[in-house]
Amino acid sequence: MRYAILGTAQATHDDGTPVAVGGARLRALLTALALRPGRVVPAPLLVAEVWDGHPPADAVAALQALVARLRRALGHPAVRSAEGGYQLAAEREDVDLYRFERLARAGGRASDPAEAAALYEEALALWRGPALADLPDPAAEAARWEAVRLDARRGRLAAALAMGEAERCLPELNALCTQLPLDEPLYALRIRALRDAGRPAEALAEYESLRRELSDRLGTDPGPELRALHAELLTPDAQPPTAAAASPAAAAAVADGAFAGASVPAPTSAPASAPAPASASKGNLRARLTTFVGREDDIRVIGDDLARARLVTLLGPGGAGKTRLSQEAAEAQDESAWPDGVWLVELAPVDDPEDVAEATLAALGARETKLRGAAAEELRAFTERAADDPLDRLAEHCARRRLLLLLDNCEHVIGAAAALAERLLTHCPDIRILATSREPLGVPGESLRPVEPLPDPIALQLLGDRGAAARAGFTIEEDPAAAAEICRRLDGLPLAIELAAARLRLLTPRQIADRLDDRFRLLTSGARTVLPRQQTLRAVVDWSWDLLDEAERTVLCRLSVFAGGCDLAAAEAVCTDPARDPSYDPADVLGSLVDKSLVVATPGAEGLGMRYRLLETVGEYAAERLAEADGDREATEHRHLVHYRELARTTEPLLRGHGQRAAADRLATEYENLRTALRRAVAVRDADEALCLVHALGWYWHMHDLRSESRHWAEATAALGPNPFEPPYTAAEPVYERLLDSPPPYSGETLTEAWRAVNLVLLAARDQTNETWNTPSVRALIDGVLAAYRPGMPQTCRTPASLWIYAVMIVGDPGLLREVVDATVATARELGYRWELASGLQLRANILANRADWAGDASRDADESLSLFRELGDAWGCAEALSARAEAREKRGEYALAARDYEEAIAYAERLGAKAQVTVLRVRMAGTLTEAGRIEEAEQILTEITATVQRFGNEAMPAARMFLAGILGRTGRISEAYGQLQLLRDEFAFGAFAIFDGFLLGTMAWLDNQQGLYEEALGRLRQAMGTAMDPMARMVAPQMPAVYLLTAALSLVSLGGPHREYDAARLLGAYRALLPPAHFPVTTEREDYARAQQLARAALGDAVYEKAYAEGGGLSLEEATALV
Repeated sequence: MRYAILGTAQATHDDGTPVAVGGARLRALLTALALRPGRVVPAPLLVAEVWDGHPPADAVAALQALVARLRRALGHPAVRSAEGGYQLAAEREDVDLYRFERLARAGGRASDPAEAAALYEEALALWRGPALADLPDPAAEAARWEAVRLDARRGRLAAALAMGEAERCLPELNALCTQLPLDEPLYALRIRALRDAGRPAEALAEYESLRRELSDRLGTDPGPELRALHAELLTPDAQPPTAAAASPAAAAAVADGAFAGASVPAPTSAPASAPAPASASKGNLRARLTTFVGREDDIRVIGDDLARARLVTLLGPGGAGKTRLSQEAAEAQDESAWPDGVWLVELAPVDDPEDVAEATLAALGARETKLRGAAAEELRAFTERAADDPLDRLAEHCARRRLLLLLDNCEHVIGAAAALAERLLTHCPDIRILATSREPLGVPGESLRPVEPLPDPIALQLLGDRGAAARAGFTIEEDPAAAAEICRRLDGLPLAIELAAARLRLLTPRQIADRLDDRFRLLTSGARTVLPRQQTLRAVVDWSWDLLDEAERTVLCRLSVFAGGCDLAAAEAVCTDPARDPSYDPADVLGSLVDKSLVVATPGAEGLGMRYRLLETVGEYAAERLAEADGDREATEHRHLVHYRELARTTEPLLRGHGQRAAADRLATEYENLRTALRRAVAVRDADEALCLVHALGWYWHMHDLRSESRHWAEATAALGPNPFEPPYTAAEPVYERLLDSPPPYSGETLTEAWRAVNLVLLAARDQTNETWNTPSVRALIDGVLAAYRPGMPQTCRTPASLWIYAVMIVGDPGLLREVVDATVATARELGYRWELASGLQLRANILANRADWAGDASRDADESLSLFRELGDAWGCAEALSARAEAREKRGEYALAARDYEEAIAYAERLGAKAQVTVLRVRMAGTLTEAGRIEEAEQILTEITATVQRFGNEAMPAARMFLAGILGRTGRISEAYGQLQLLRDEFAFGAFAIFDGFLLGTMAWLDNQQGLYEEALGRLRQAMGTAMDPMARMVAPQMPAVYLLTAALSLVSLGGPHREYDAARLLGAYRALLPPAHFPVTTEREDYARAQQLARAALGDAVYEKAYAEGGGLSLEEATALV
């Protein structure tokens, strides 16, 4: 099938039989497709061209219907469907436009004038009317081809003059000069034709007429070629100049170069040997139609770069704003620096690398027509010169000029752009080049300047500016959160943000943000006047994709499986499939993708090398492409899962020694990839992989207080298999090997132990509220745990099976708890498990420190644990051991020593970067400082923590707010204290321990007493007493029931009345009797006791008070509680 679009669109079979293509819309579609033979034309671009920017309501359906009609006319195979658009099944030679291009090129290169003339005639005969006549608005593209047609006509006329056909040429030249009265090359041909026809006087008159016209209308004189011809006419005996002495460019060369998308040829310029003429124009930068937002620092830095380097390349992905930034930076230059101007060369329309130099000549206005005489020999001399590398002509033009050249969009013609830059820089000492590209030119001396995404404030400003242009009255304040999400998810890329802003005509910011998962369908409303590849987000990325080779496409697709980037080792492991890939070095391919601005390379943490990531938009595009590859996505995701499982498994032991900080940082850096690996393991129900990952990450989660993560993944993994703690209960066998000693698959008792362990992780990570712990399912689980394990088993000394201690604590049996921790320490000591021994001693110290009478034993355990952790190099363990010793010292009232321990513990935790641990330790230290009398210091710490702790988890928040409320209450700021407790009550749903519910109620009751709200205080205390009866609460805070009785005593005696005053004295007696042995009361406790005792004695008298007090000493906790 052949297609003709130089005139009304036509189609013919190969045998010449015409095909009926009826209807203007159908011919417009055929023209738009034939203009790009064999290439996929995006559907939005077809709609824009066929309907001239006024599409029907359902443009997609209308285009589909039109394509169906065209297929019926041409045959279904003629128009192929492709992703996002349609493709005409044709070669360039099948379209008259490109046959014209080939023939005109050949004419320009022919050395024989007769051959040249014949080729030009054949080319021009293809024109039946205006180019692209059936497109509703073909102006820009048609003008380009009309300029090429004019070049061909000049070339044909020059060939005819060389053949001695001057008289025959004159009518056509006269008509052309009338149409184009300022076209110097045409006038030169006309003057020469008059001279060669024996009419020199007319030739001189024509020159003088043109000279006056140029002077009157443009204020310029004729160019050097015309002046030389004028001199010939004034010297009748002189021989016509040879080609070597004349201009180095000719009409044929003009025609040859016109296909680079250049405009109509400009007036002739001087040869290199002549002085550089004064230019009427200082460049060709056009005024921009939109405001330029931000980037002031970038403009300044680019200016500095140009002062130091002669070639500066702005690098960045598509849509990063390189073109606009380069123009703004160039315009900001001092005009005196570039007396010959700043010139923009737009390379995006250039399809053939051979046309880069000609496109540059055209942009500079330096394309020239050679003035031929009548002799055929002159034409042959010219064609030898014209066939030279056009870089020669460009270098000649620029040799003595001082100008700044902007080479825009070099990536698809990178080799030719690099050759051009190197040639100009080495032969033209006063030229500098500012290039934009998605990859470096690779020229010596090149200075690279990456164009980074817009920072958040500037991105928001751009969205607001363009949004206001799209919808009057729009501001970012309409929905700042959605606006910020749009800018963030679009990677701060200006083009993507502008496309999103255009959608504000129809959608709210939140609607746009919510649809960004389908961004390639959403962002399709670019300006009609920009290049097609900038009209939709998909087209922007398609442009880069089309420039990649197969290996680059493969690696780019596979990189989309990473989350948060990767290092080189991960890229090599995941992006290589020996079974299906050709041999290539993934590191080399990765480097190429970095050079092409499709992969972002940034230095990782110290010692971890470079990291590589995809912008979110590129990542989504690559993921789509990977999904299209048969079976490759599944294989790549599996390699990703295996790589990160092994990374976690082999890094986990390093969390317990001298390499602890580096190991934790490594897992933090790769955490998004680890989560992605876990997500895939759960999604494909690969239980062994999920079990390995959960156990490998369990200690990291614990160290960083990532309880919600631990709970989520443990729950998801536990759902994949059996729960060995469910009836019928089975006793566990001793297991000496760690689960992580080997990679999966697992079997036998090792597998069963893995299932037990994941359920223990889930138990320990539960939201610790009363309702959660008191459910029948949890109680049944605890029964199963206690049935499976015995104190002193080897696996219960190690994580994660050591978490069975939670089940023991929930039971609330102090004797069993002491037996379990004692056995853990003994077994670890016996088996030589040094880290496990240190951990067991620290755990026992924490438990013993809950009672003042065990505080001495707790201190000894903490000392030994600290010594072991120091030997092992475990900073986290050192911090926990010091904290346990500090708690033991608090129980004895040794607050200054406890504060020093906390300070040292905080230093260890800060060294590790364990922010959650630092926060918890600072809260504990603040409580100690309060008791030590350093109240202002304590308040400062707690105020800072309550303002920032949400970032690191909430384990510290209950204690922080209660300690702060206590300070505020003690210093008379009661309403502020209530505010802290109310905030705490609001936050309880997020996982505070149940015991803190009692603490909260008790503290609020204490504040009620301060306010004189005694009845309210008693109501809260009745609730608090209920929580204090919980076995776990009795074990962790055994003093609290007695303290609640003390607060109630103060409430009762303050209310007054004989019965209340008597009961208050009884409660004071019960308080003293029910306190744990060796209890050391805190300040508020001592103050409340003294006040309540004073009021009761004053009200009852000493004798009655002593009688009631003695009665209270004999009450049980339940009997005393009944008095509240």
